[in-house]
This record gives sequence, C-alpha cells and structure tokens, in this order.
Amino acid sequence: MNKFLVWTLAVIIGLGWGGMIVKADSTPGTGVLRIYADQPGIKMSDILYGVFFEDINHGADGGLYAEMVRNRSFEFSRADGSNHHGLTAWSLVQRGGGRAAIRVDNKEPLNEKNLNYLVLDIENGGSGVGVMNAGYNRGFHVETGKTYRFSVYARRTKDFDQPVKISIESLTGTVFAETEIAVDSAEWKKYTAEMTATGNSTSARLVVLTTGSDTVHLDMISLFPTHTFNNHENGMRADIAQMIADLKPAFFRFPGGCIVHAGSYKPDAPYRVYRWKDTLGDVAERPVSASMWAGNNQSFGLGFYEYFVFAEEIGATPIPHVTAGIDPHEVPGERGGWYTVPLHQMQEWIDNALDLIEFANGDVDTKWGAVRAEMGHPEPFNLKYIGIGNEDINYEYRVRFEMFQKAIKERYPEIQVISSSGPFSQGREFDYGWQFSKELGADVVDEHFYNDPNWFFNNWNRYDNYDRSGPKVFIGEYASKGNTFYNALAEAAFMTGIERNSDIVAMASYAPLLANVDYLNWTPDLIWFNNYQVYGTPNYYVQKIFSHNKGDIVLPSAFEGTLGELVEPNPIVGGIGLGTWETQAKFSEVKVIDNETGAVLFADDFVDASQWSARGGTWRTADGAYIQAASGVDRRSYAGNINWSNYTLSLKATKLSGAEGFLIMFGRRDDGNFFWWNLGGWGNTQHAIEKSVNGSRGAVISRSAAPLAIGREYDIKIVVEGRRIRCYLDGQLIHDYYDGPTVSEPLYYVTTYEESSGDVIVKAVNAFGAAMQSRIVVEGVEQILPQGTAITMTADSLDAANTFQNPTRVAPITTEISGLSTDFEYTFPPYSITILRLRTR
Repeated sequence: MNKFLVWTLAVIIGLGWGGMIVKADSTPGTGVLRIYADQPGIKMSDILYGVFFEDINHGADGGLYAEMVRNRSFEFSRADGSNHHGLTAWSLVQRGGGRAAIRVDNKEPLNEKNLNYLVLDIENGGSGVGVMNAGYNRGFHVETGKTYRFSVYARRTKDFDQPVKISIESLTGTVFAETEIAVDSAEWKKYTAEMTATGNSTSARLVVLTTGSDTVHLDMISLFPTHTFNNHENGMRADIAQMIADLKPAFFRFPGGCIVHAGSYKPDAPYRVYRWKDTLGDVAERPVSASMWAGNNQSFGLGFYEYFVFAEEIGATPIPHVTAGIDPHEVPGERGGWYTVPLHQMQEWIDNALDLIEFANGDVDTKWGAVRAEMGHPEPFNLKYIGIGNEDINYEYRVRFEMFQKAIKERYPEIQVISSSGPFSQGREFDYGWQFSKELGADVVDEHFYNDPNWFFNNWNRYDNYDRSGPKVFIGEYASKGNTFYNALAEAAFMTGIERNSDIVAMASYAPLLANVDYLNWTPDLIWFNNYQVYGTPNYYVQKIFSHNKGDIVLPSAFEGTLGELVEPNPIVGGIGLGTWETQAKFSEVKVIDNETGAVLFADDFVDASQWSARGGTWRTADGAYIQAASGVDRRSYAGNINWSNYTLSLKATKLSGAEGFLIMFGRRDDGNFFWWNLGGWGNTQHAIEKSVNGSRGAVISRSAAPLAIGREYDIKIVVEGRRIRCYLDGQLIHDYYDGPTVSEPLYYVTTYEESSGDVIVKAVNAFGAAMQSRIVVEGVEQILPQGTAITMTADSLDAANTFQNPTRVAPITTEISGLSTDFEYTFPPYSITILRLRTR
C-alpha cells in the first residue's frame, strides 16, 4: 500500500459553462513526490483495464456490427417501438411506369427462426420496381474503390424471369455501385454478389429492382463492406472495432448490462431474455429479439461466437455474463415488473451457464465444443470468468447465485464466478451484496456506480481499506455522468486509486462503451459514432493512456505540498423553467428574488403566459395557475434571464395526475445546459438535482422520497448562491449541494514499475486551477536516465468535449523530456493529467 498524505481541504474551484481554467497571475503550488523504488509493493492485476460491451445506443446493429441494411429480415415489430413494423426502413420503388406492391408475409418462411419475408407483387415492371432501404443514420456510407458484398435469400414464381438489379444510389438517382443476380429457383436460395463503388456518399440508399412480372419473395437482404475488422465476412465495422482495439483492453465483457436479464423468459416471445444459444450458427437462423433499450432490435448478427473471436483477436480475456433467472424490468403485455424464475425451473438456466463454459473451453468431442469447432474455432477460447446476473441484489438472487456457483465449481472448479452488489456504490443493497458474496465465497464481486465528478475526486481512496481476504472487485460499470474534460479529470483521479489497490481491484471498465449519435438510450458514453465517423471522448483517452501505461508492480510513494493561488468560482447563471415527466401539474405564485438586494427579478400571477416559452406539452393559464395538461416525457416551459445569478426561486405546485412529479429548472442557459430539481422522479420514488451539460443530463445528488400526492399543493424553494444549491420542499431542506470539484488532494497520483522496460511510471492528476511545481525523488534505483517521456492531457476549458468536427480537441500529447535524474523538478500544469515514464535502463 502506498504512503500518501490525506488532505481535507474546503477548496472550491469555478466550474461555469464558460469554462474558466486559471488566472494568468495565479501562483503555482509546490511539493515533493518521493518514490520508494526499493520497496516494491503489490503486484498489479494483469487484466485491470478492459471494456464493457452492451447493445445499447445501437451499439451492435447500426454500430459495431458492420451490416449496413436496417431491418434486413423484416422482423421489426411494435415490440421494438411504437413506430416499428415489418417494413421499417423499407419503401416501395416504382420507376418508368412500373406498378407493384410490397407486403410482409410469414406463411412460407425461410426457416422456423426467421418467419417474416418480403413479398413483391409486380403488376408492371416498367423500368424497375422493387424496394429501397434507408440504412442507419442518414443512410449508407460508401467510398470510391471500396467493395461491398450483397446477399439475399429469394424465390420466384414460375413467370418471374428477369434479373434482379442491386444498386447503391443517392436519393436523386446517382448510382455509386451496382450489380445483378438471377433468381432461378422457386425454393428459398441464397444469392451473393459484390460491387465496387465509383463515388462517395454518406447518405446513400440500397435499391433492389427488377423489371420482371408476377411475384418474388425476398429475405435477409444484406450489405457488408468487405473491409471489416480483420476482414471477417460477418464482421465488425473496422473503424469502431479499431477504436476498441486501440485501448488495448485486457478483458472484454459482454453482452451487458441489463440486456443479460431483461425480457420475457418465454423462448418465443418477441422481447425475451438474452439466450446465447440463439446467437450461434447461420445468421439467417438466429431469431431476432426486441430489447429493453427502446428501438434496439437485436439481430444477433454479433453473437457469442463473434464476441469470443473479437476478444481473442484484440488480446482480451472474455468475460461473458448470463442471467441469474431474475429480471426487475417490465415486459409490456406480460408483466409489470420484477420476475423471478421459480426454483424448480432453475436447472435450465444453470445448464445454460454450464453449456456456455463447454462452448468456450470444451473439447471438440463435447456437444458444445463441437458447435464451436463447426463455426470455425476448434481451439478453446480459454474462458476463465463467468458473471451471474446483472445488478441483481436481494435474497432471491443470493439463493440462485449459490445454485449457479455450486454447479459451476463442481464441474469447472477453475472458473472464477462473479456475483453482483447492485447498481449503486453504497447503501443497504450494496452492503447486502458484499455480505452474502463473502459468506458464499464468491471469487469476484461486480460493482457499478454512475456518480458525479465530486464523488470520484473524493473516493480515490475507496479501496484502501477493503478486506483483502474476501472476493476481488470487478468495477464492471462506472462513469462520472459527462464526456467533458472535467469528467475525464475526475475519472483519472479515481483511477490512480484503482491502480494503487489493484491487488483487490481485479478489473475495471467504463460504461457504456458505444453510442450512435442518432439512437441514444444512455449518456455519457466512451466512443461516439455515426454512419461514417467515430471519435473518442476525453474519457476514452484517459482509459487509453492508463491502459497503455499500467505497469506491473505498485511502488510506494508519498506527496507533500502546498497549494498555489486558486481560481475564484464562477456562479451558476441562467433563467428558470417548469416541467413535467409523464405527469400533469399546475404551478402558481412563481417568484425570483435577488439574494443580495432582495429585489424581485421575476413574478407571475398567470393572467396569461406571455412571460413563458413552452417546449413540448400542452400549457395554458387558468385561475392564476400555469397548467401542463399533456402526457408524455420532458414537457418544459422557460422564463427569465440567462444572466441571472445568486437568486431564490419560489413557487407552489400541484400534481394533477400521472406517474411522477415536477421539474423545476434553474441556471438555464439553453436547452442543453441547465439544472432542474426533479421532484418525484423515477416512478415517484426519488428527488434529485439533475445537471445537463451540452445535452448530457444526469443526477448529481438524489435521495429516496415519499410519493408526491395528487391534488396536494407543495411549497417549493430553490436558493442559488454562487455554485451552492439548496432545495426546500414545504420548508424542509432536501438537498444542499455544491456544484464544483471539492477536491481533497493537492495531487492525485500513483507510481508503478514496468518489468519489461524497467520504467518507473508516474501518473499524476492536478485537479486545481494552479500549476504544481514538484520535486520528484526516486529512491532505491541506480539511475534515472536523462531522457524520458511525458504524456499530458489538458484542455482550454473544463467543459471542453470532443465532437465529430473536432474529435481530438481533448487528447493526450506525448513529448520527450530531458534533464531527468533520481532527483529532478517537474511542473504539473493546472487541471492536467500527466504520465511520466522514467527510464532506469
């Protein structure tokens, strides 16, 4: 364990959306970092940093999976979303006087797993009739000189005798690539063709046309680039996969996440729990499923075999998770919430886990090892870990986990079994998860937490006092609720503590991994993409530089220092707003008072709504109140001055009907940058202050609460002083929150030794707005060579974020540095993440 100095500082730093960093005349801090290289500490986990993959935000279909056709098998349905159906993304094309009709049928399916197919009834072929697919995002991305592989299952009636032409076109008819096939059978048959693009487009369409007559049936209409990651035929999008590979992840967790346990446990349900066996074999025989993440139909083109292969190719240990037979989520049309598989039916799901281990590791003469070999991989995948459930945490989970663990250990004692501690970083459920995991002798406990940046700054020592005699820790999901440099700074500070305790923390992975910008279910995310671009967030680059520069042994170290001059805080500024979420409500007596002068900045008796700007919902005034009468989510109305600061907002609110409560906005700069007090959120169970930065919104502080009653009038008051927020309900203080880093350390740091290179690696996070001038002393080594390497991340604003237009605005810079020795001076810049590689040979 490192020596380190614990500071308790009441220091605050400005964090406005203006992004102030440091005053030009600020005075640096000074300190000494001593590294005790002759007192090697703990051996670090070999698989400390990895990635967590879940098909959320179209992370698989329309993302990592390179299939370019959306709804290729015509299986979309209302289970995927209210606007989804068998012809989603498809449209009829009729050219040159042609007349035809399209429909989806299932009377004579391709196979028993793939029931729907397209029927094209042709009255007059004209110069071409058929269908067009819109693809994902804005359309298909094609590049000059690149080759694309088309495939389709088709059958014809006896009178259909014309070729089927396939083209990639613009909406105005410009052809970028084309080919054709001859459908020559009345039985289902697969046809393939390749075509090379002669132009570039990011918004093309796939068009399938014929001039024939009568009827043709089509299914599994597919288009892949031939240039997938490692050129696999059913492969991954090369640029996204490479971004993941570039992290050099030591493990790859799949398939989730909530997807592991969410859905119906009926095998033929349109929205069903993840069954890994359904994801094997010919992609045309993999039954699709809806997802708990709205709009994310799962084709399972990326299945467990593809995940295992990908993990192997990028050098990552595979960590699959399977359901524990518990699902806390609603399944529309079947059940309203929590479902637990009865104990007498659990053997199916225990066998599911045992068969998975056999699929990964079994000899080719075993049932599931033979399936693996038939798919092209006779060698075992060397599976070492398996996770049971996801965020499940109650007595029912304990009972079922013990059943899984007993069965797995009896047959495969070498497999490490991972339990759950729930979705939060602390609390009764978290404590219970750890308690029973220790009692049952679990190998690893999965922790998840999505907290504000302050939590990460102040919990860098979270694992210092964890019991070393019990299970290891897998931080399976974590993030600081934003993709700005400030979030990356907080996560980097926390990660120094992970490394310092990597004898107990075996694995850690940021989550979620991927986000298609046009299909968001969750933010923030590590890697963002559209149909032709991909970029890493500041958080991504922190994960990358820590992964690439981990080391093998922790070297004890200690820092002592004094702080320099700090930046004065920018106050929270902005107007106000009212809103609801799946709720109807009325508001009255809205008033804003200047805290310093007592002047009334705003007041409304709602004779009319002239001072308000509504965005969504049905807003009207009546009897001195402002009423929002529509159902639906995120119904807002704004008022006030975006330059207001240091004020008190008061009002009365009454819930009229609906599922939740009130949204009271303050500090509103624009639609993407604001705070709101969410009263009665999360199904009328919690109150929380949520903050939105550039459209990414998350709770910064929350607490459980009694449900808000229909018809009762509530007194609400929010006091904004500088960056301090106090929220009162009926005169009772509910939240007292400071929005900004309350940093507890003058320098967050860890020092490690890399055996292969002999380098001493220093990781340091300066979370203050003043530089830290440090003397660095390395004791117990013969020499530090004069030349070394510095990897530095800074930004022009704490709110700086990467975008498609500027994908590396916040990214590490590597420089060679000189003048090093066993005792040298180095200045850590204000608000910076620094990795120094000091060479001993």
